[in-house]
Amino acid sequence: MSADATAPRAPIARKAEGADPYAWLQERDSPEVIEYLNDENAYQAAQLADQAQLREQLFEEIKGRIQETDLSVPSPWGPYLYYSRTSAGEEYPRHYRCPRPTDDSNSVDESREELLLDPNPLANGGFLSLGAFNISPDHQRLAYSLDTSGDEIYTLYVKDLTSGAIEQLPFDNCDGSMTWANDNQTLFFAELDDTHRPHKLLRHRLGREGCQAIFEETDGRFFLHCYRSSSERQLILLLNSKTTSEAWVLDAEQPDGDFTCLAPRVEGHEYFPDHGQLDGQWRWFIRTNQDGINFALYQAASEQVPAREQWQLLVPHRDTVMLEGLSLNASALSLSLREGGLPIIEVRPQGLAPYRVELPDAAYSLYVQDSLEFASPRIRLRYQALNRPAQVRQLELADGAQQVLKETPVLGPFDPDAYVSQRLWATASDGTQVPISLVQRRSDLGKPVPLYLYGYGAYGESLDPWFSHARLSLLDRGVAFAIAHVRGGGELGEAWYRAGKQEHKHNTFSDFIACAEHLIAQGVTSAEQLAISGGSAGGLLIGAVLNQRPELFKAAIAEVPFVDVLNTMLDPDLPLTITEYDEWGNPQEPEVYERIKAYAPYENVKAQAYPALLVVAGYNDSRVQYWEAAKWVARLRVTKTDDNLLLLKTEMDAGHGGMSGRYQGLRDVALEYAFVFKVLGLV
Repeated sequence: MSADATAPRAPIARKAEGADPYAWLQERDSPEVIEYLNDENAYQAAQLADQAQLREQLFEEIKGRIQETDLSVPSPWGPYLYYSRTSAGEEYPRHYRCPRPTDDSNSVDESREELLLDPNPLANGGFLSLGAFNISPDHQRLAYSLDTSGDEIYTLYVKDLTSGAIEQLPFDNCDGSMTWANDNQTLFFAELDDTHRPHKLLRHRLGREGCQAIFEETDGRFFLHCYRSSSERQLILLLNSKTTSEAWVLDAEQPDGDFTCLAPRVEGHEYFPDHGQLDGQWRWFIRTNQDGINFALYQAASEQVPAREQWQLLVPHRDTVMLEGLSLNASALSLSLREGGLPIIEVRPQGLAPYRVELPDAAYSLYVQDSLEFASPRIRLRYQALNRPAQVRQLELADGAQQVLKETPVLGPFDPDAYVSQRLWATASDGTQVPISLVQRRSDLGKPVPLYLYGYGAYGESLDPWFSHARLSLLDRGVAFAIAHVRGGGELGEAWYRAGKQEHKHNTFSDFIACAEHLIAQGVTSAEQLAISGGSAGGLLIGAVLNQRPELFKAAIAEVPFVDVLNTMLDPDLPLTITEYDEWGNPQEPEVYERIKAYAPYENVKAQAYPALLVVAGYNDSRVQYWEAAKWVARLRVTKTDDNLLLLKTEMDAGHGGMSGRYQGLRDVALEYAFVFKVLGLV
């Protein structure tokens, strides 16, 4: 099956007997499977060999816009400023600290800085993902975790910051989390089960052998996670599925004690606690959906763990405003809201009138990046728009005054006013208005241009508009970029999410098609100029709409695509399957089986013409197995009726997030953009 570089032929996967003819591709590590994936990679490389120069040009072009040597905004904590630094030629940022200035500024004293961790030699040119990076409360130790394959199984380490000694903790199958108790000796971390679910909370005291299992979650729908409260006085153990949650709490000063349940789980009740102050009194704050799907905020005294009937309403449920999150400081509550498809920060300073943070753009991304120390009178926000580079904004909680501490540099010629960011609305087949975020060159307004349309639409995740250095290589070549904010995402609140999951999943696909049709009808683009893209659950979206309306698109990119959804959801032994029942349904139920089968991309490949397609998978991906992409491409090869490009690229040393280094990531983007340019005839 070896590919011939002079006359490359597409590898054809052999069929097997049975209902799933390409199930043999699931035989991980078998020589035949490895050979097939390598042949597909060779075929992909041969088909795009003529673009090698363009890819290198794009890589250098994108890299040239990035300030390779840069410093993050230092974060004050205790006696230190903590920060990271990127250096030209290095894939990963190095992590530092220096003594905190007495003038309360963010000035770094490089002569006194201390290197805490340098991931670059640890990667040794391969894959590396840094999980936990947690300093002990006394600032004497660093707990960190590393994944060196992309399978999201981490090795745990503790570094003594005085001596520099590093201890590898002798525990296996760890999810990468590490949480300190206030004794600076006790660590809590989670163990993964056979389905890659964090199911067991373990406690380890430094200097002692072994660890103690203190909690095990037996319901396969629930994930387990331990974290410190905002006050740093409590440890919180959160157990949550996609529809229900339960929290247990422990005094961080008494780490040898037992966790106490805050409110026993009730199916459909989601609540998320934090601990802080109100009017000078220590309080529990509980974000809960007990009053409605958009959540309300309750508070309760913290002298003892309050029963649910002791919770007192603080912020009521609102039908048109989603309460997505909460940040606590000693002097204020900061509410993360969502209204009209936009993220909003509402600050409630104690003793003062509440206000909303004012921002300059009509469509944007905004979230609390750092609540700083609990006693801090300020927080930091991360803000960006499609045509505005990311900014770190410092917000004075008392009066709302903002200061831009840092705007991500864009090197070379760049004028944000040369690009126009717009919010459009498409009408779905059932009359629902679906938002679209669009950015293009100002000089391209009023005429049809090539367009790159991106979508996701699952798990209630919001695709708020974000800036991209790389995307300028599209825009400056006359390619517009758009995001379809389809149902299944969270852009318009919980109801928007629920309208695109389970029995309503078809809305995700019809919304995306409606967005594409609207952009064509408005003269923004045409079907011959339209490329679409999505990853993971967004890859399922791409696969589904290609089966339904292939003539609407010229090119498509599917990254780690969840396209074999029916077979995956029928296998409860695979990672994540059981907890995913709340998102897609359990196909063991006949009605759900038929529903999923009706849209599953792999099951619905037809004998029809498809657009050119680039599919990217990660061999070590534990969330979406590599074989989903491989099987889908194999079926497309023997079924579709066109001669358009169909390429599969399997990253043999990567997982769900692709290659880990920043330069490796830029090369991946360059390959995808070059593919789009090739198919759209722009080069």
